[in-house]
Amino acid sequence: MTRHVVIGTAGHVDHGKTALVKRLTGIDTDRWDEEKRRGITIDLGFAPLALGDDLTASIVDVPGHEDFVRNMVAGAAGVDVALLVVAADEGVMPQTVEHLAILRFLGVKTGVAAVSKADLAEGDWLDLVISDLSDRLADSGIHWESPVVVSAVTDQGMDTLRESLASAATRAATRSADDLFRLPIDRVFSVAGAGTVVTGTAWSGSVKVGDTVRVLPGEQSGRVRSVEVHGETRDRAEPGRRTALALVGVNRQAVGRGSVAVVDPSWKETRALDVMITLLPTARALSQRSRVRLHLGTAEVMARVTPATIDIAPGETAAARLRLEQATVARWGDRAVLRSYSPVTTIGGCVVVDPWPSPRPRRPRGLETRAVTDAIARARAFVEDAGPRGLATSELPVRVGFHPQDLEPAATRIEGDGATRVGDILVVRDVVERLHEATLETLAGYHQQHPLEPGMPRELLRAALASAAFGDHVLETLAAEGKILLEGGTARLPSHHASLSQEQTAIGDSVRAALVSAKWNGQTPPELSALAAADEIREVLEFYVRQGTAVRVGRDRYYDKVALDQLRGTVVSEVERLGRATPADLRAITGLSRKYLIPVLEWLDACGLTVREGDARRLGPSARAKP
Repeated sequence: MTRHVVIGTAGHVDHGKTALVKRLTGIDTDRWDEEKRRGITIDLGFAPLALGDDLTASIVDVPGHEDFVRNMVAGAAGVDVALLVVAADEGVMPQTVEHLAILRFLGVKTGVAAVSKADLAEGDWLDLVISDLSDRLADSGIHWESPVVVSAVTDQGMDTLRESLASAATRAATRSADDLFRLPIDRVFSVAGAGTVVTGTAWSGSVKVGDTVRVLPGEQSGRVRSVEVHGETRDRAEPGRRTALALVGVNRQAVGRGSVAVVDPSWKETRALDVMITLLPTARALSQRSRVRLHLGTAEVMARVTPATIDIAPGETAAARLRLEQATVARWGDRAVLRSYSPVTTIGGCVVVDPWPSPRPRRPRGLETRAVTDAIARARAFVEDAGPRGLATSELPVRVGFHPQDLEPAATRIEGDGATRVGDILVVRDVVERLHEATLETLAGYHQQHPLEPGMPRELLRAALASAAFGDHVLETLAAEGKILLEGGTARLPSHHASLSQEQTAIGDSVRAALVSAKWNGQTPPELSALAAADEIREVLEFYVRQGTAVRVGRDRYYDKVALDQLRGTVVSEVERLGRATPADLRAITGLSRKYLIPVLEWLDACGLTVREGDARRLGPSARAKP
């Protein structure tokens, strides 16, 4: 099986990066007329490189000029192997140092250093350049092959350079074609008959013709019409390849460099990131709301920093939240470069610890536990931090960084190690136990405040628990244990039985007598306010409604059930006798004014006993014989 890696160039302007790539691949990666006129690389260039029978590479040639570092970072993102180029006649220069820092912050693990333009340097000077370069490489945190002295003019060292690149490529981590597909986009254009074409280097996963691709941020969606890898038409593109996708249905104007093409629905955009920031020793401290430039993938996004502590000192690694001024796409473990707002210089880097942080608390906390490399321990930390909301297992691949194939085994392990799982949600078992206790306490308090109600509405109880995901699970578990009773849409403690207190009984007797006396007119709580407060009257009336001795018609008119049954029978019988009865017909037989009659007729319509036709009523499907 052929292995593929991404090689990214780095180094100071005019140190010969593009010339070396051309000698290695035969391709001039400077595409623009201005690049050829000025003799420097301005934007990203790409070329394929064969390193052996089962090893290939995509070379990303980046600008070296300080004015185009943003383009350099976009190209260096996702690189497996760095090709650092230092001109023998000049040695290490400012952009050499900055590019080295960028490679480290982007997590590049291995690389090859090429000392170019060897034909322009004397022996003693060349030895000094190699010595200085070797010292800097040793302190970079990246594994480098021994510096290779090369010349694109004489071909000196080119075979050795190719061998060194192949050696470094074998040490690079393998990208999984079975992972979630993600393609940070660096170019967008339109082609007649093909639609919108997006290009980039696939970071992970694969995509094929016919797939539905979403472009984030912005939720553009389209079908893959065709796929090209390094200019060759393919049915499928795998990670680490230079890929072009022709997308049907995607608006060209809504996509640009910094957008991301994805396939799996678990990806979503974000406007906040919890990160671990590392500042360069030469950088200024970052304090509350410091404004920085975040370079993540091919995107450059302005952000405000909220440190977990007071500030982040130069050379320090610390937790922080980045509040983004534009949405972007991120995954746990993504590495990014931070540059100052003004003047624009590289100040550090960061690792994404949570791509979708909760808005509260505003300052991040516990990021160290969510940053650990052990995936199961990291997932447990996320579940613990989620509290009663729980963590959806569908979030594990992006938010926690799991490979999709590891998702179900991981969820099972987490469940067996102190978590409860209901459907797609994982919650720490201690949280569930606290929810059980909170449920019983909430019900007891509700019964005390509302002694006449049969129970607490389940929706209200779930809202009080602040756990929509686990609300039903908690209630059903407690019901199975006999600790609560679920009756229709309510929940209650077994010890609770709705009943009138001695004081309420006296009020209730007066209310019942008033309803009986009112007969077919009914009563409203304000009309009975002489007996007690309107709210208390309403509570007693609703109790009688649940007991079946009173009936509420409309919003707030109550009737004695016996009286209302008589009224219902009278109206239904008259409608049956006449075939169609108007309010005037019914007013004549009931003696009720429209104020009282119309609400009763609407109630009968709702019960299916009558059906309104214009201003009249006819018998409804639920009509029964006269009582």
